[in-house]
Amino acid sequence: MRSGIEGKVMAERSYLQFIGGRPVEGGGGGSIERRSPSDGRLVARYADGTAGDVDLAVAAARTAFEEGPWPRLSGLERAAILNRLADLIRDNRDRLTRIEVEEVGKPIRFARGDIDGAVALTRYAASLAMQMAGTVHTNLGAGKTALITREPVGVAALVTPWNFPALILAQKVPFALAAGCTVVLKPSEFTSGSAFEIAALAVEAGIPAGAFNVVSGYGATVGDHLTAHPGIDFVSFTGSTRTGRRVVANTSTNLVKSSVELGGKSANIVFADADLDAAVDGALTGVFFNNGECCISGSRLFVHARVADGFIARIVERSKALRVGDPFDEATDIGALIDEGHLAKVTAMIAAGVDEGAALILGGRAPAGAPGHFCEPTIFDRVEPGMTIFREEIFGPVLSITRFDTVEEAVRLANDTAYGLANYVWSKDIETVLTVAARLKSGWVQANTAIDGAPQLPLTGVRGSGFGYEMGEAGFQEFTQLKTLLIRTGPRTPVFPAGAWPGPPSPADGRAASAI
Repeated sequence: MRSGIEGKVMAERSYLQFIGGRPVEGGGGGSIERRSPSDGRLVARYADGTAGDVDLAVAAARTAFEEGPWPRLSGLERAAILNRLADLIRDNRDRLTRIEVEEVGKPIRFARGDIDGAVALTRYAASLAMQMAGTVHTNLGAGKTALITREPVGVAALVTPWNFPALILAQKVPFALAAGCTVVLKPSEFTSGSAFEIAALAVEAGIPAGAFNVVSGYGATVGDHLTAHPGIDFVSFTGSTRTGRRVVANTSTNLVKSSVELGGKSANIVFADADLDAAVDGALTGVFFNNGECCISGSRLFVHARVADGFIARIVERSKALRVGDPFDEATDIGALIDEGHLAKVTAMIAAGVDEGAALILGGRAPAGAPGHFCEPTIFDRVEPGMTIFREEIFGPVLSITRFDTVEEAVRLANDTAYGLANYVWSKDIETVLTVAARLKSGWVQANTAIDGAPQLPLTGVRGSGFGYEMGEAGFQEFTQLKTLLIRTGPRTPVFPAGAWPGPPSPADGRAASAI
């Protein structure tokens, strides 16, 4: 089955920096070439950004925030514009989907779902623009009233990863704009196309010039300069834990608030009483969705020993039927990994699993004859906690399986990681679900489902998976700050009683001013 989108091959796309509401030439003049990870075809060129480009973008965002209309519009007005942006993303769904497939290598049906998700997130953020409420305290004592107001935090620096370019953009940009912030977005140097496309749509929707700026480039130049820039008030980053540590160090220079959503090593825990049909599908989704290039991937599967053999056999049979190949084919389940270097990292992890004694029961190779950066669905059994594939984030279609006997053992195994982003629990017993969920050290737990969610639900990490919130009301509030106004409306008792201070000397006192 081929793609339902007409014209699979798009013309090579070229993007300038997007600053002050329009495309502008970057200061460096160089470009970054993006080749499709599935066939090596040149699909796009992005500007190779410089520190000077960042300075221009931050200045444009600062002017838009301090002098422009965006922060001063009513919530209703901002919501209307954001809903127009959602309409335009929806209307350009096919083009944005093709761009995601070309640049990321993900299967087209998943890319299409990402664009639909971006529309939903933008609409939800628009609704929050109308709900930016404060509080009033009237019980502080006679003659005192306090107003606690919520204000936009200012100019936000947003850094997005390559695995979900449009979707994670929509977890940040619309929420920042809904709060009245202005933004400078740095997309991944691998997958910048959708950021530039959506920025242009934002201007068409009515977002003022300078409120939404995009600077492409590498992390060591654009990313570092942006996240350490003195003109930035807030930094929101999604990416690897290693890079996240550098971002937090950069923000500490100016004591800037930050939110970082980092890596994960999620557990998928299957108890013996689970709906095993649903759990099999959930295990497959948990690790093979988006080629396994997903921070909440359920890459560690823990199965109760009583049902393990049969359950694992079903996982293997289902995995054998998955289609690896052309991401534009509607029947493809696993597309190409992001680039050759990442494929090498994934295959090195697979080799480490074999060398350390895990049982490789499926895959472990690139499909024969595939021209791009492909990896077969790969499954290891008998994985022990000391092994590299148990501990390290692989970010590819690789599943490690460990058996357990008790609830205590399952929880201990799940928490035996430096990460804490998401976990999954499969059981028909609500007491088991609630008890285990309470003991799992992660910001997100899903029960009897996998890689699920909604715009209203916040995502956060603990430990090595970061801090701060994406999505939900909590994600919106990251882009705001509180201000307290205390008002005295009645007589005030003097702090210093009358007569305690004689006042300045007068000539009639006959005293020299210098004597006081």
